[in-house]
Amino acid sequence: MTMPHERTRAVVQTREFLLELAGNPSLPEGVRRDAHFLLRHFPSEQDVRLAGQIEEQSESLPIGVLGPVFSSSLTFLPS
Repeated sequence: MTMPHERTRAVVQTREFLLELAGNPSLPEGVRRDAHFLLRHFPSEQDVRLAGQIEEQSESLPIGVLGPVFSSSLTFLPS
């Protein structure tokens, strides 16, 4: 089972990977264009951490049955 901090880290690292692909002139134009296209609506690290903070602060509310999706941290923080 993926923990919220692991999911957060994966999303942040995926964005970094897409940025590398989009900016690498040695890759085919199509790969760079696709990476750039995906980045247009991909959440930033700040967006993901903010989502994590909102979810962590609203754990007592019946917002989601599955619990938080994201974390405000990229590492495990025991409660």
